[in-house]
Amino acid sequence: MQIDLQDIHRSYTMGEDSLSALRGVSLGVQSGEYVALTGASGSGKSTLMHVIGCLDRPTAGRYRLSGHAVEDLDDDALSDLRNRFFGFVFQAFYLIPELDLRENVELPLIYRGMDRFERADEARKALETVGLGARVRHNPTQLSGGERQRVAIARAIVGRPEVLLADEPTGNLDSHTGAQVTALLEGLVDRGTTLIVVTHDPELAARAGRVLRMRDGRLDS
Repeated sequence: MQIDLQDIHRSYTMGEDSLSALRGVSLGVQSGEYVALTGASGSGKSTLMHVIGCLDRPTAGRYRLSGHAVEDLDDDALSDLRNRFFGFVFQAFYLIPELDLRENVELPLIYRGMDRFERADEARKALETVGLGARVRHNPTQLSGGERQRVAIARAIVGRPEVLLADEPTGNLDSHTGAQVTALLEGLVDRGTTLIVVTHDPELAARAGRVLRMRDGRLDS
């Protein structure tokens, strides 16, 4: 799946003021590419990731996903696009403590309308992929930080997304656990998944096929 952004702007209104988070970003990402987005806090990295993943809309500019216009889609169409083509991994995990691991991983498949037997099987396979197949009935509170991040990755990949977006995926992890998560993400790239990682970690960024630095809402040339 090819990602093509042309002159993307994103502004937010705060009272009488306007904050420009993205200021004319143009970017192309090829299918199967591994890209790292770096830059200082507030530079626009996460906003750009949210626009790419259809979690947010650009204020202006053109977004094409494999040639199809994205920027003018309504909320239902954006939601469907997100669910079918994108997976998301966040630093804070966002696991639901009242649900066991299988139930947490199943959530994207519920939105797809998949029947409960099929989604339980897919969730189990995704947990096996991240090395937690034997713990499907455990609760997130029973896991270490690294294990919870692996569950978050399982949830992101259970629907077999073409594009995986990861925002500081190793930010809350020690170096050993971070290396395990990095290896897991790189394994997904080896299988053909497009990976875009937002990170402050220079070691993680250096492993990407391409490193892009953001500054004040723009990509450094």
